[in-house]
Amino acid sequence: MGIPNFVQLTWPTFLKGKEVVIANAIIAILTIGGQQLFSFFTFSCPCHVGQNLIYGLAFLGVPALILLVVGYALNNQTWRLVTGKRSPLQAEGTQNQLLQCKLTCFVLCSITGRALVAPVTWLAVTLINGSYYVCAMSEYVSVYYYGANPNITASDRKKILAAFPCSQLVPPELSRARDEVILLLRYQSQVAGWLLIAVVVITVFLSYCLASCFSPLSFLHFRYWTSYVHNEQELFDEATDQHSKLYAIQHIRKFFGFVPGSENVGEIRIPSLREWQAISGLAFLKLVDEEHYDYSLLHDWALKGSVSPDGV
Repeated sequence: MGIPNFVQLTWPTFLKGKEVVIANAIIAILTIGGQQLFSFFTFSCPCHVGQNLIYGLAFLGVPALILLVVGYALNNQTWRLVTGKRSPLQAEGTQNQLLQCKLTCFVLCSITGRALVAPVTWLAVTLINGSYYVCAMSEYVSVYYYGANPNITASDRKKILAAFPCSQLVPPELSRARDEVILLLRYQSQVAGWLLIAVVVITVFLSYCLASCFSPLSFLHFRYWTSYVHNEQELFDEATDQHSKLYAIQHIRKFFGFVPGSENVGEIRIPSLREWQAISGLAFLKLVDEEHYDYSLLHDWALKGSVSPDGV
């Protein structure tokens, strides 16, 4: 029995406009899986005074920082914000500058929100797991939880506490004390992880509420605007691909005398050694005048060269 028509129509409609939510969910799931694999194959606490804290915090914070940078780098809005310039069509004025600043802040907040998904997920999962926190903080546990010889020096006490994450290094008479310390640190780590999740969820919810309250668009108008922006971007990408392909065909035809896919090739052109040298090598954007660039060496050759035989 087939799926009812209303179900087939409802799911695409329901998912449309929720691409950001779906993408964030996928990123979070991949981050959780990556964190579990990363911990299983690479994490091994050194169980040494002074090294535990550095090692634990490095595994906790460095991957989160890397994920944050990657999140910024993979967002197209980041590069629009970095490379964008004020339109020369905009009139000078304080009001326009203020509007531009507001828009920049809004886009930056949006980019940061997307970029924080993976690092926050990493931090939350690692804190709930507890292994990194236990390794980093074991030597700093209060002596109250250390039920051994009170005459032991502070230095030796730290060495023993630092060895607690590695059960094979703990003397048998300290097994109970070790279990109490590990349970305490896991409790602290998991509470911190759940608090981080709660703070993030509440912050995201309040941000959406505030954005909706101050938005000049109604709910249905906002949905229409979101749909328009999505469709415009898709059509622009298609037009960009087709336009650049047609523009490149002109230059290819001029260099070889034909283009790939031509069924009737009346005459082919044999490029000279100088022309091969002209289009070879490294190429960068080259400013031709105030309004135009050369995109490649072939583009530069085609604009400077003579007219091709077929008049292109």
